[in-house]
Amino acid sequence: MMTRKGALDGIKVLDLSRVLAGPWATQTLGDLGADVVKVEKPHEGDDTRSWGPPFLREKGGQSPVDAAYYLCANRNKKSITIDISREEGQRLIKELARGFDVLVENHKVGSLKKYGLDYESIRKVNPRIVYCSITGFGQHGPYANRAGYDFLVQGMGGMMSVTGRPDEEPGGGPMKVGVALTDILTGLYASTAILAAIRARDIHGVGQHIDLSLLDVQIACLANQGANFLYSGNIPGRMGNSHPNAVPYQDFKTRDSFIILAIGNDSQFRRFCEAAGLAHLADDERYRTNQARIANRESLVEIIAGRTAQETTQYWVDLLHDKAVPCGPIKNIKEVFEDGHVAARKLIRKTEHPAAGEIPIVANPINLSETPAAYEYPPPVLGQHTNEILKSHLGLDAGTIAELRSKGILG
Repeated sequence: MMTRKGALDGIKVLDLSRVLAGPWATQTLGDLGADVVKVEKPHEGDDTRSWGPPFLREKGGQSPVDAAYYLCANRNKKSITIDISREEGQRLIKELARGFDVLVENHKVGSLKKYGLDYESIRKVNPRIVYCSITGFGQHGPYANRAGYDFLVQGMGGMMSVTGRPDEEPGGGPMKVGVALTDILTGLYASTAILAAIRARDIHGVGQHIDLSLLDVQIACLANQGANFLYSGNIPGRMGNSHPNAVPYQDFKTRDSFIILAIGNDSQFRRFCEAAGLAHLADDERYRTNQARIANRESLVEIIAGRTAQETTQYWVDLLHDKAVPCGPIKNIKEVFEDGHVAARKLIRKTEHPAAGEIPIVANPINLSETPAAYEYPPPVLGQHTNEILKSHLGLDAGTIAELRSKGILG
């Protein structure tokens, strides 16, 4: 049996990122046991600390602490405030980097070079460091110097061209995903890349630079829609909740709300038809195979919609689950968090915040049997650990820290 320490115990991460993609990556590493130090701008901190309402409030009071947005991506970190635009602040970052395994940053291309904190500068003080840069458009290319945000990249990367209802339908037109999914996916790719680079470093003895672009990630994650175009030459369009490669695979109106049918093969289709009293459709040449169903999508969907509208959502869920037909209701977020299965999976946890007391957090979905994710630190308040980190990592005494603070180098 392994110890109960985290899988990444002993890995030290210096986090110079903000907003979502970088913080999501470093939170993932922190959940898995890495020691993450979040470097923030004095007196301001991560942009998302102010991205509210809603705000977390002080225990027993109404004073806002931090926005809920910030809280979702910054647990299991320690916060220090250093002004990296000042020479003494840059020196502190370099001294910290000597003892760290990973540095994550999402500043604009070239902006850290003027501070001597770019990869080439940092590797001179620590050749073993894994340096991960996250930008909108990557370190090179015609768009490299542009600022990039999730919404912008969802549009430029094709996601909005396949999301939403068709233009000719009411409410049709481009639509972004309801969460900053490109940022989240970039954060997940970043954590994977960092772990791969650590593995390579442990074998070969040197670190490397990771160049991650939101646009690259968005295009990679077009998945089947991207492949559909590359192999057919046909430009995918918006289809609402319908699937381009499987039928029936969409929402249907019921007597009281909606149900999702996610039928992925012919056997599932046959079981659905038999359960729904539409057994004749399973042998109809127009619908017998998925390829035929795609060709005759409109007529089949009309028949199924007429049938699902006759019964309640709960009726269909009970009936089809028993027949091993993938289906389910469409829930709002309140209903999601109140779901008994979600409770059984322990997806909502509690942690003790220094200013607000006990607060809820959403658990990391990675379930490791021997080294499970842990929630040792709540999202830190701004600069909460500045003195602790500078003393423990750099050996600075109280007087030196006070002097740096008086100069405005620290928050």
